[in-house]
Amino acid sequence: QVQLVESGGGLVQAGGSLRLSCAASGRTFSISRYAMGWFRQAPGKEREFVAAFSGRIYIADSVKGRFTISRDYAKNTLYLQMNSLKPEDTAVYYCNADPSINRLRVGTSTYWGQGTQVTVSS
Repeated sequence: QVQLVESGGGLVQAGGSLRLSCAASGRTFSISRYAMGWFRQAPGKEREFVAAFSGRIYIADSVKGRFTISRDYAKNTLYLQMNSLKPEDTAVYYCNADPSINRLRVGTSTYWGQGTQVTVSS
């Protein structure tokens, strides 16, 4: 059974930084063999793509230059470094994984974490 567990969310002032982690587990699950990414969902809004990695990095225009996606294969963990945070970045952030980057980017991934709340105060 595959599990994706996010951590690192919290409350931060505008202009601050947070680093989210997504620890993946499962008997044979390796992040090196899956497209891995982050989505977010703000209150009253649809879930939206933030960033992904699958051989190359994909990143949403709304966070480009502020957010960085990375991974540690030895720890089987995906990260999202978020700098220069804005109040509009407030959302629940979800880690996801799928064999297909195309399915991942449109939000139909096979595996999802439970989410971690990020709140940016003005």
